[in-house]
Amino acid sequence: MALFGTDGVRGLANGPLTADLALTLAQATAVVLGQGRIAEARRAAGKRLTAVIGRDPRISGHFLSAAVEAGLASSGVDVLDAGTLPTPATAFLIGDIDADFGVMISASHNPAPDNGIKIFARGGVKLPDVVEQRIEEAMSGPKLQPTGGAVGRVIRFADAEDRYVIHLLASLPHRLDGLHVVVDCAHGAASGVSPETFRNAGAKVTVIGADPDGININEGVGSTHLRGLAAEVVRVGADIGIAHDGDADRCLAVDADGNVIDGDQIMAILAVSMKQRGVLREDTLVATVMSNLGLHRAMAEHGIRVETTAVGDRYVLERMNEGGFSLGGEQSGHVIMSRFATTGDGVLTGLHLCAEMARTGKSLAELASVMTVFPQVLVNVRGVERARAEDADVQDAVARASAALGLGGRVLLRPSGTEPMIRVMVEATTQDEAERIAGELAEVVRG
Repeated sequence: MALFGTDGVRGLANGPLTADLALTLAQATAVVLGQGRIAEARRAAGKRLTAVIGRDPRISGHFLSAAVEAGLASSGVDVLDAGTLPTPATAFLIGDIDADFGVMISASHNPAPDNGIKIFARGGVKLPDVVEQRIEEAMSGPKLQPTGGAVGRVIRFADAEDRYVIHLLASLPHRLDGLHVVVDCAHGAASGVSPETFRNAGAKVTVIGADPDGININEGVGSTHLRGLAAEVVRVGADIGIAHDGDADRCLAVDADGNVIDGDQIMAILAVSMKQRGVLREDTLVATVMSNLGLHRAMAEHGIRVETTAVGDRYVLERMNEGGFSLGGEQSGHVIMSRFATTGDGVLTGLHLCAEMARTGKSLAELASVMTVFPQVLVNVRGVERARAEDADVQDAVARASAALGLGGRVLLRPSGTEPMIRVMVEATTQDEAERIAGELAEVVRG
């Protein structure tokens, strides 16, 4: 079974994800990412390679980051320990200081017992599949074992947070003066940096979910639990609520009435704004197959083309890089603004969403009305192999449902990449119709 998933190595800390594995993975990373023209030139000049390490506040991050630091330093890599910071902050810092690579210890929106190791290449970009495969193979091969003064140092990255905050503030097209924002930090990596940045941008800030204790990350708060944020926005009379996940690479929002604004709606708002300001490259937005039909229609009405990818922010980013596009993301709130970030950045996204409110003087509800959200129903049919989606009776049922929906909806069957399951997604003009057709298709898939 492959060690790397769609977003690094992830699993139960001290279960499959042990300190030994983290140390060996770090040693193998030093071997593979220590190759290449730039790395060889640095060594020829008598310099050691440099890596940035960040983590979210879950308790297992302490021993895992220590193991990664040990693996890198024992391989002759100098480590800059940035402490607790969002994943996009770690990615940014790698490029900002011209480090050779970096590592983020986080399991994102997963519960506290889980953790993960995400590896970024030079420039703060995610690794291609082929490089991840080389690292996995190198784990069973020889390690770098320098001695004496050639071993690496572990150094505290003292101004890591300040660099990131300055970068975020410099990206803003408009200050946030006059806005009241509730920020839900999911008891995660953004608990310090996100409220600080929103305040520095001029907003009045109310904070929830910003008391991490190592085990409460994502627990009833953050982008996967929006009810508390919605209630707080209404209670304090705020203009907008911003929700992050544990490592703050996501952003979802709620408007002044507590209505959820998802990633598709956020992308629609940002895309229209960026086109108006002449900064939406090729007038194109990159989204996944799961994005709502309403997003496609709204973009067409504003002369914006939508490029569609498989589910996963890495595939969105790959297409953005291939086409030189400036905006992309997922319904879940992973939004990538390539002018300022190499990965999804929930703090950056929230700031720019608020900046558009301040720039236009419109409420979030008014801005979100650019897109009509089609009712969307997702049914997970478990215990079914992926090949079932290609069977003739299933394909016939999908064709009939698609014909019945016409231009008023769509059908998508998507096999899971990790378990025997097929996801049936239906969008329609009414919730009842979407639920009925999804139920009927799910029964056909079950066979």
